[in-house]
Amino acid sequence: MSRPRTPVRRFTAPLTAGLLAAGALALPAQQAHAAGSVVKVTGTQGNWQLTVDGSPYRIKGLTWGPAVADADRYLPDLKSMGVNTIRTWGTDATSKPLFDSAAAHGIKVIAGFWLQPGGGPGSGGCVNYVTDTAYKNQMLDEFPKWVQEYKNNPGILMWNVGNESVLGLQNCYSGAELERQRDAYTTFVNDVAKKIHGIDPDHPVTSTDAWVGAWPYYKKNAPDLDLYAVNSYNAVCDIKSAWEQGGYTKPYIVTETGPAGEWEVPDDANGVPQEPTDQAKAAGYTRAWNCVTGHQGVALGATMFHYGTEYDFGGIWFNLLPAGQKRLSYYAVKRAYGADTAHDNTPPVITGLSVEGDAGKVQAGRDLTLSVRATDPDGDPLAYEVLDNSMYIDQSRQLVPLPFTDLGSGRLRITAPDRPGVWKMYVKATDGKGNVGVETRSVRVVPPTVDGTDIALGRAATASSYQTGGGDCPCPAAGAVDGKPATRWASDWSDPQWLQVDLGSRTTFKHVQLVWETSYAKAYTIQTSDDGQNWRTVRQVTDGNGGVDDFDVAGTGRYVRVNGTARGTGWGYSLYAFGVYS
Repeated sequence: MSRPRTPVRRFTAPLTAGLLAAGALALPAQQAHAAGSVVKVTGTQGNWQLTVDGSPYRIKGLTWGPAVADADRYLPDLKSMGVNTIRTWGTDATSKPLFDSAAAHGIKVIAGFWLQPGGGPGSGGCVNYVTDTAYKNQMLDEFPKWVQEYKNNPGILMWNVGNESVLGLQNCYSGAELERQRDAYTTFVNDVAKKIHGIDPDHPVTSTDAWVGAWPYYKKNAPDLDLYAVNSYNAVCDIKSAWEQGGYTKPYIVTETGPAGEWEVPDDANGVPQEPTDQAKAAGYTRAWNCVTGHQGVALGATMFHYGTEYDFGGIWFNLLPAGQKRLSYYAVKRAYGADTAHDNTPPVITGLSVEGDAGKVQAGRDLTLSVRATDPDGDPLAYEVLDNSMYIDQSRQLVPLPFTDLGSGRLRITAPDRPGVWKMYVKATDGKGNVGVETRSVRVVPPTVDGTDIALGRAATASSYQTGGGDCPCPAAGAVDGKPATRWASDWSDPQWLQVDLGSRTTFKHVQLVWETSYAKAYTIQTSDDGQNWRTVRQVTDGNGGVDDFDVAGTGRYVRVNGTARGTGWGYSLYAFGVYS
């Protein structure tokens, strides 16, 4: 059978789950001071502040993405941005070099502890917080061990237990059971907080979740938290009113925020989330910080998302410096945190990106021209790069560089992808000074138009096997000859497999078009037969790579079949279309 397909989930934190392992490499340990700072939440209702060794401290932070081994490389840059705090998601034996390096550079760390199911929708595993005593005891043993290990490290600002698990539990439970699990989870967070306080009374304990839906559970079940923490992007400016209306009696920090995420934007003409422009993203960080600082005495600061160098789908959406190149958002955060940007060389600005011609329908494998309008504020010469991404076809996060021809005046000609579906196209403009502007557009790729009549359309089709359920199936043989681009045939996960169509009578044809789903054939033959028993090969393929296969062939027969002998993936064979043209 073909790979079951699932809809793209709108993510709450596109990078967080993958960042847990970011500390796999370690620096040589630096000498830390003998004792850590004393960090307190002080004040009264609506008039709180965070203090470090008795001095007021507002968190001007970023979430941390680089490997621990790169701490000494990147922390000076963070310091130059006015950043005083970084946030991590996991704390373990690999964390010490990061904590030491942060302390050496005058930066504090909000040290996280990961709990399942972390990361919001689609992330993490499922734990039963009502009955799974073994898991809870394991975490109650593990987390305090690291608190004991690092409580005197001068890099520590506070401890953060869990990330978006109240939200994430909806992927595991529903109805009344979901409510029981959320109560049990937040009660467990309180148990962890009490145990941490018993070991380390000098650093606050918080817990992060997505938006403020978790706060009523914390209010009811986690009185030992010193403050709340929330991830909120486009809705960050609504936190103040939600806090006031909820009658909360603890301050909060914002542990992730920035521009609108994939789950918060309207769909574009191709039905996929419309990514904000670089200018809109930069404005999103400015707006978020203004709303955090606007809640005086309650919001104690923020670690905005994300100081990361990942160069993929989520990295382009959120990272301040993908592949180490600084964006408009990088400088927006730097200005928000009060650092001097007057003498900075700043990124190229892209003010327009379009697809020439019929942008709603581009034929697979044909020429496609992108038109980009870009300028550089410092007059630096620009260099371009074009990439694509198939997130909305197969959920790949990878960006693939494409060869292109620069036609001048911002016109860049590429070859459209070979696989039908909605692709994202990325144009990068770099200035040679370490800065980059990035814009994206979606493109709907369709099979190439074929001259002639599809004599297989609507005809009777049979197959060696077909997938009866899962994802968008059942996927019978008829799904490949019904003329509908979203239906398909999908076979068992074995070799060989075949699909054949009955043309009704002996017929001559001149062209065959195969439109493969992700599960394609690496090796196959196209064959004809007069009786459905004895077959003649008219085309043999040994190097198939999926997408669209177009062949001019000379064949005659009542039956035409695709006979797959080697799969290109670990799944089966799957065809959206099997066209036979006279």
